[in-house]
Amino acid sequence: MSDTQAWLQPCVHPVYARLLCADLRRCGFEPQAILEGTRLDWAALHSDNRFLNFAQFRRLILRGLELSQCPWLGLRVGASTQLSTHGALGVLAMASPTVAQALLAVQRFTSLRENLATFSIEQGEHLTLHVHEVVQSEDVREYVLGHMVAGMLNLLQTVSGQALSEQINIAWPFAEPPWAEAYLALCPQSKFAAPGLQARLPLALLDCPSLASDAEAQRLALRDCEHQLKQLKGGSISQRIHQRLLACDGRYPTLEQMAVVECMAARTLIRHLREEGVTYQQLLDNVREELACWLLLHSSMSVEAIAERLGYQDTSNFSRTFRRWLGVTPRDFRHGQAPG
Repeated sequence: MSDTQAWLQPCVHPVYARLLCADLRRCGFEPQAILEGTRLDWAALHSDNRFLNFAQFRRLILRGLELSQCPWLGLRVGASTQLSTHGALGVLAMASPTVAQALLAVQRFTSLRENLATFSIEQGEHLTLHVHEVVQSEDVREYVLGHMVAGMLNLLQTVSGQALSEQINIAWPFAEPPWAEAYLALCPQSKFAAPGLQARLPLALLDCPSLASDAEAQRLALRDCEHQLKQLKGGSISQRIHQRLLACDGRYPTLEQMAVVECMAARTLIRHLREEGVTYQQLLDNVREELACWLLLHSSMSVEAIAERLGYQDTSNFSRTFRRWLGVTPRDFRHGQAPG
């Protein structure tokens, strides 16, 4: 997968973006200020459960860091992440009979909530959780990993009923920052400049019973997670079409051509998309807009070449369309006249 596709693939449930927004609201910032320059819509962000792509999430994180002036913001937001935030997966973890089964559930179903990273479990003298980053950007890496680790620690403490900060060792894969005190407050045994992110816990924690162990609730939550995972793998029609459009290279199919690919009549495709609250043109515009912004900021391609890459035969037509999307020309956007 190319860097472009990786950044524009759906990767995180919007609830984690809402958590960041909620933190900023508690600091006194209004929705308009929070979303300035992010190209996100407040109402859609708080009602639509379709995953955000990494480029969208990154813009919101950068805005949050700018407003809060808090470099350890990820730790702060992650620490406020309750189990209910994780939906059916959170219920499954809490209802599991032991911490071991809760961890296995999280490992198996983490893609229901995010695709930024995966993790593996190693058992030896200690229990070690290894986090494997899937997509990253250095300017938001600390936020993402901080949010992830603080959220996981909160989950383990909620399930086990134990205070684990003194029992856990965390190795962070970046240099020790000037605000290391925030990391030491979360985990006094934090270390930095590690080759990868990992957390080491007492092996005995695996057998610790869950505070809210409930066989029936576990069965229902497991069924729900299995159903969601099956749906996620199949994808909704709008998600499948978004993926197909993202993989195109300058030649985008018409609605009728896409309907043939989806093995249905054009009218049926229109109806299905309408039921999902979107049109084919909106999907196409969204893919083109995100690709245009990414290529302008992260490639050396000329505006003319980008226009051609997006299927525009006339560069001036692309520039007019881009101005309609963002209110500035492609060249002004590239030269910093609009947030990325």
